[in-house]
Amino acid sequence: MYSEEFYRVALQFVEGYGNATLKKMLRLSGNATEFFEHPEKWREQMNVRKNKLPLPKVTEAMRRLVDTELKVMARDQIQLCLCVDGNYPYRLKRCSDSPLAFFYKGADCFNDLRMLALVGTREASEYGRNCVRKLLSDLRDCDVTTVSGLAYGVDTIAHSYSLEMNMRTVAVLGNGFHTVYPHSNARLALQIIEHGGGLISEYTYYTNPDRLNFPKRNRIIAGMSDAVIVVETANKGGSMITANIAQSYNRDVFAVPGSIFDNSHDGCHELIRNNVAAIVYSGQHLVEMMNWRRQCPKAVQTALFVELNDMERRLVEAIRAAESMSIDALADAFPDMSPSKLAGLLLSLELRGVLTCHPGKVYTLNAF
Repeated sequence: MYSEEFYRVALQFVEGYGNATLKKMLRLSGNATEFFEHPEKWREQMNVRKNKLPLPKVTEAMRRLVDTELKVMARDQIQLCLCVDGNYPYRLKRCSDSPLAFFYKGADCFNDLRMLALVGTREASEYGRNCVRKLLSDLRDCDVTTVSGLAYGVDTIAHSYSLEMNMRTVAVLGNGFHTVYPHSNARLALQIIEHGGGLISEYTYYTNPDRLNFPKRNRIIAGMSDAVIVVETANKGGSMITANIAQSYNRDVFAVPGSIFDNSHDGCHELIRNNVAAIVYSGQHLVEMMNWRRQCPKAVQTALFVELNDMERRLVEAIRAAESMSIDALADAFPDMSPSKLAGLLLSLELRGVLTCHPGKVYTLNAF
């Protein structure tokens, strides 16, 4: 009846379902067309009473909304990423409250090797600005992509210095793409795209920057990152929310200490005191804490590949093709391997110097 593209956007306007239910339904159906046109294929697997799970349908009002969304997406070069797509952030996918989908502009850089979120107060001091500059200056050669929220203060500073250091950066918005909030960051948003970064929003095009959207978007900042650094914050605010969400996702959380006479650092000190965050004082310190290597691992003899068995070779070739893969992604790619078998093979390859295991159980192939 409609195209897959139409149905993909239509998912954003489906009502009467929770986020978790929608994600499960979409994963069972496989794609948006099957979701809408052949619900009987997945409905039986939902394990709920049929009369409690209404069938999704495209209403006339929904059709108009989708048509409008598709027009602005084509005009403004906006893409849509669903939770079943291959480029959906694998780190975020492991979070139970991850979004069903998000819109994005710019590069698809959500699965880069190292993703680091930097957050903090909207009223950053010169000290906070200098801390961000030092951290990013130290990390400029470490293949790190930064993530923040494009808000005033630390967010803006993090994105700006990332560009200055020739680092890719991703901004997660709390509104639709019809505007940039704050408006003063419109040029910065363009520069992020021009320099190979991306903008993300889980909201449809005309969604306004409502204050309730921003705490919600913080879970995406935390979820798509390997670690979160809180640079400068008082005891309350979005940065504290992001840090606690990150901890709940089992992410590494760090905080930059500040003056005990300035309450704009109280939040960082509170996170450290409560063991939510570890102290970080330089980029090199972060590299050591995260076990991120500045240089490529020592090359392994090419002849080593002769010693790989068939299962090991399959794993190595998959990781080589993807550049990096999480253990969850590998489990999905090789359903014939039991979790214990997969873990054993990966450990063997790591011990022999073929693979490197990064935080979050992400594997990369060492240099040859």
